[in-house]
Amino acid sequence: MFTFTPLLGAQTNSSALQSIIELDGGVKILVDAGWDEKLDVSQLSELERHLSTLSFVLLTHARISHLGAFAHLSKHYPLFSQIPVYATTPVISLGRTLLEDVYASTPLAATFLPSTGSATEGTLPSFSKEARSSLLMQAPTTEEITRYFQRITPLKYSQPHQPVASDFSPPLEGLVLTAYNAGHTLGGTIWHIQHGMESIIYAVDWNQARENVMGGAAWFGGFGGSEVIEPLRKPTALVCSSKNGNSTPLVGGRKKRDQSLLDNVRSSLAKGGTVLVPSDSSARVLELAFVLEKAWQEGANDPTLKNSKVYMASRSAVATMKHAQSLLEWMDESIVREFEGEEENTTKTHKRAGSKHTNGVAPKPSKPFDLRYIKTIERPKQLEKALKKSGPKVILASDSALSWGLAKLALEEIAQGPENLVILAEKSNPASEAENPTLAQSLWQVMENKEAGVALETSSDGDQIEQIHGGGKLLEYYDVRRMPLDDNESQVYQQYMAAQHQLQSSLISRTEAGTDETEIIADDSSSSSSSEDSDDEHQGRALNVSAALGHAGRAKRDLSEKDLGVSVLLRKKGVYDFDVRQYKRGRNAIFPYIHHRRRGDEFGEYIKPEDYLRAEEKEEADSANAGEAEHRVGQKRKWHDVADEKNEMRENKRQQTKKTERGGEKQSARVASSGDADGNISDDSDADPEPERFEGPAKAVFHRRSMTLNARLAFVDFSGLHDQRSLQNLIPVIDPRKLILVGGSKDETQALALDCKTLLAAKEGDMGGNPTVDVFTPVIGQVIDASVDTNAWTVKLSRDLVKRLQWQNVLNMAVVTLTGELKAEESATEQSNSMGNPSKKQKLLKSDTQETPASSVVQKGSSEIRPVLDLVPASMAAATRSLAQTLHVGDLRLADLRRLMGTVGYTAEFRGEGTLLINGNVAVRKLGTGKIVVEGSALSTTTMRAGVPANTFYDVKRTIYEGLAVIAGG
Repeated sequence: MFTFTPLLGAQTNSSALQSIIELDGGVKILVDAGWDEKLDVSQLSELERHLSTLSFVLLTHARISHLGAFAHLSKHYPLFSQIPVYATTPVISLGRTLLEDVYASTPLAATFLPSTGSATEGTLPSFSKEARSSLLMQAPTTEEITRYFQRITPLKYSQPHQPVASDFSPPLEGLVLTAYNAGHTLGGTIWHIQHGMESIIYAVDWNQARENVMGGAAWFGGFGGSEVIEPLRKPTALVCSSKNGNSTPLVGGRKKRDQSLLDNVRSSLAKGGTVLVPSDSSARVLELAFVLEKAWQEGANDPTLKNSKVYMASRSAVATMKHAQSLLEWMDESIVREFEGEEENTTKTHKRAGSKHTNGVAPKPSKPFDLRYIKTIERPKQLEKALKKSGPKVILASDSALSWGLAKLALEEIAQGPENLVILAEKSNPASEAENPTLAQSLWQVMENKEAGVALETSSDGDQIEQIHGGGKLLEYYDVRRMPLDDNESQVYQQYMAAQHQLQSSLISRTEAGTDETEIIADDSSSSSSSEDSDDEHQGRALNVSAALGHAGRAKRDLSEKDLGVSVLLRKKGVYDFDVRQYKRGRNAIFPYIHHRRRGDEFGEYIKPEDYLRAEEKEEADSANAGEAEHRVGQKRKWHDVADEKNEMRENKRQQTKKTERGGEKQSARVASSGDADGNISDDSDADPEPERFEGPAKAVFHRRSMTLNARLAFVDFSGLHDQRSLQNLIPVIDPRKLILVGGSKDETQALALDCKTLLAAKEGDMGGNPTVDVFTPVIGQVIDASVDTNAWTVKLSRDLVKRLQWQNVLNMAVVTLTGELKAEESATEQSNSMGNPSKKQKLLKSDTQETPASSVVQKGSSEIRPVLDLVPASMAAATRSLAQTLHVGDLRLADLRRLMGTVGYTAEFRGEGTLLINGNVAVRKLGTGKIVVEGSALSTTTMRAGVPANTFYDVKRTIYEGLAVIAGG
């Protein structure tokens, strides 16, 4: 069984992605915990219902649309922290810096209190109101975000991994998880899930084309890359994104795209303007930064670039670049060769010193993203001072939606200048009528309408580039500020916190029936790993403490009987019966009896020796342990301890003042990395530091603002996503049995579904357009049954047959071929008993005449009898031996064969595509299906080697056989 449920990102304009994959046995997998730029907590309500039944979580890309809600779920849903999470190393590192940037930039990431009543939960205010405030929840700190991402298990590409299930999940039973490169982002993943007969490929937001930093998706392999690799071929189901599915590819590819970006930048810099490129702060910004850094490095003689500055504005820019420098093996092969000294144009005369080469080209850095021309900015004050400086400049700023990052601050400063330019690197889906558009959506609408006209500029190769005039368009938006609470709001906040503590106390206290709720949760979670769980989708709502904490105003009596499940017998008065006929297994199938374990060891209850100390011994222990450990929460302190702490704080403050007077070398060194080439920004920022953010309860205050857009607009597609041609060419080659399209708008999904049906039908030879492959286009919340259309039967092997099996090891598997006869279990048992007792021969012949077909299951009373695979009788052995064929199991790489033949004295070299030539007269070819073809000339059997005649042809075949498992057919 295999069902797929999109929680977010199905036929919608929102970019957030959340999907549930449910396999046979109740195994539930959450793929991506995405959010969109609105950070609406109501989008997580459906996911909250599934938390208590999840087995593990997969993260695909380091973008908000794929992991934006990961820190929020870890902070406010304790049950989520008990679920194993898997991702690649770049997704873990860059995802952490991304969320640090989000929570440091916008108060909306903290989300509103659900019981404030001042605003609808998670919604933005409408334009009809001047200002509005909402109480905010506590946002996760930087240390907490780091701890959340540290618990993610890192995976490598193409390495099968058996994940570990959560404590409240049923057994995974041999589920294998494999990650493949998806392109689009650094560490982006195509997930392959193998579970029994199901082979599922989750490929959302991938890019087949190679880029400067990111390599192409790992669909193709082998020599020439003409065939889809075996693990990704003909899956049970392919979950693919339809985003960007109706766009045509850019003529000229990556080089044309990069040149178009630089031409737009030069046209604005030549006028003395400022270029703003909104992008995310961790994933796609690496591609933009690499292109600009390389252009400035190679354009040392270009006066337009030489006299301009480039800045990267993000609150986590320095950390992002440090992580990128350590992820060289995850980047494209061209970058690896370049920085390992294998690039042809790299000469040894290039030094790391600051002096330029004799030809006017600056030396290349020794490692990727060792930025020398792009200066990082992490604070709004630094960005404001950079914008006020005269001269042309380019600013890479977060975020691409212009809703929460430093890009919105930069747009406010440059929007009125007609010489300035805003380059949109990604398309924005239009906003619905019920929601307010973001600034990026408003800018994209101006580009599509072209009301103020179009300016045509000449590019470096003579073509024309198109820039849209702003035309004084008035853009309205809301500015969100984090402000402290007043007295009334503090009282409301304290009431909310008190309600939370009261609800938590009620959950952990004994109920009316005398049962500990926490013990129910602990016992259910611990026993689920050893027994079968219920697959009821509502089984965990009442037992999920975190879900209950999110509804503080909801009393226990408001829980319905459906939510409580079998616990209604304990939680409700006057209820003495519960229907368990619909529950075949799990916690709802039995009476909720809880065994109270005594806390102790084999000798009885635990004894604390400190409870039996005399008074003078306690005083000695207190004096000996004074000052060794920090005071715990709720522990009382003595007056002299408080005085010592105050003295220590005064001393630390005095020492800190002395360090500041001496210059503060560490702080200046860190800020220097955020300055420009002359160091002006770093010096000014030290003189006027940004005010520190206050801690504690806060509220979000909305201010309605507007800006006049006179700057020009341009679009250069740096999204790094698949296009219409790549989708239409690749999906028929993958040849899935089921195709599920998610992650796009309604128009994109329906158009791609129609194209795929036509292409798949043409491949099958059905010109009527009715393919046997099912194409699903689900909406949010719709459950799709995409199970494999096969039937499987279970058989038993007789003991005599098992004794004759000869297993052979191939890589990490053991294979064997066997020939047997299917019989009913009773017939096989009687046959084994009759071998030593001839008197049972007549009974055996009688049972053979009434033998049940071997492919079915025989019923005897109420128990199932499985068919048994037994030895073939001697009379039929000769006939079956003639039909059996010898099998060769395994995969031989031609590169390994070349190395093996070289060790025994043969010469081997590649000739053509997928052909290995040995000794000039034996050719070994490997076809796309994996079949190996060996061809030899007449001289291949009489070649002299070391003065001794050698059969080259037979030696090659012998070496190939040694690398494979030869399984006899007889």
